[in-house]
Amino acid sequence: MACENNLVVKQIIDLYDQISKLKCLKPSKNVDTLFGQLVSTCLPTDTNIDVTKMSDEVKDMRSNLIKLCGEAEGYLEQHFSTILGSLPENQNPLDHLNIFPYYNNYLKLGKLEFDLLSQHSSHVPNKIAFVGSGPMPLTSIVLAKFHLPNTTFHNFDIDAHANTLASSLVSRDPDLSKRMIFHTTDVLNATEGLDQYDVVFLAALVGMDKEAKVKAIEHLEKHMAPGAILMLRSAHALRAFLYPIVDSSDLKGFQLLTIYHPTDDVVNSVVIARKLGGSTMTGVNGTRGCMFMPCNCSKVHAIMNNRCKKLMIEEFSAIE
Repeated sequence: MACENNLVVKQIIDLYDQISKLKCLKPSKNVDTLFGQLVSTCLPTDTNIDVTKMSDEVKDMRSNLIKLCGEAEGYLEQHFSTILGSLPENQNPLDHLNIFPYYNNYLKLGKLEFDLLSQHSSHVPNKIAFVGSGPMPLTSIVLAKFHLPNTTFHNFDIDAHANTLASSLVSRDPDLSKRMIFHTTDVLNATEGLDQYDVVFLAALVGMDKEAKVKAIEHLEKHMAPGAILMLRSAHALRAFLYPIVDSSDLKGFQLLTIYHPTDDVVNSVVIARKLGGSTMTGVNGTRGCMFMPCNCSKVHAIMNNRCKKLMIEEFSAIE
């Protein structure tokens, strides 16, 4: 049976038809319901559906749907970042992040990404760049608060308003206000300084189509330090209707280390690569950081299930 004749794919197409007719994608009961149904429909991983092998019509629909999801996600973050930033001066917005509907997913994703990073880096990163941080930079916040208490995070976003909202979130926190820095720029215009980061994260929605995603990766490869880690978010199976896919062929100039496909409610796959030409034992510019001291709980989530391990984690012979 052709992929597009699959019942679940038909459900996704039907949801796309409804979402594409919405006059506004800002949070509302109807918008929240439709996108909630879409995410639930795309979560199952026990499928061999390959979105890259579907008809051109379905591929076009998927491309449009990803853009709609990105727009709605941006509005959702703006909405809740504005609410949190409007709290009384005596309250720290970071103490109330649980009002964001997907906060628990970010907690899981942050823990997963930290675990994977600790497996492939021998030192704690001094400086991390997050490209496409948005109005609610939850990845940076989660990593800074719970996993990397001495690391500085530089957040890049093309939208000045998004950075204003994000900066407001951390401005009242005595710790993160000193360790979170915001840069308003298109990453393709950022050249000097990208070689100062031990780790660079590329958000899932930076590069909404294959050409734009590859262009961003190529720019980072040109300006990152040899040996630095690149962490990207991808998608697998039905979840590729929600986010773009990053293929190993997109990572020219990088040593691909791991692709991890979650099987729980964490939607994004995680891709880890290392810029070619550097030592794995030192940080950027040859500096040596503190060694990671992984605890028992830091054994990658997915290793949560030996049965799924072979299916959901792609380890490459290039890793040390």
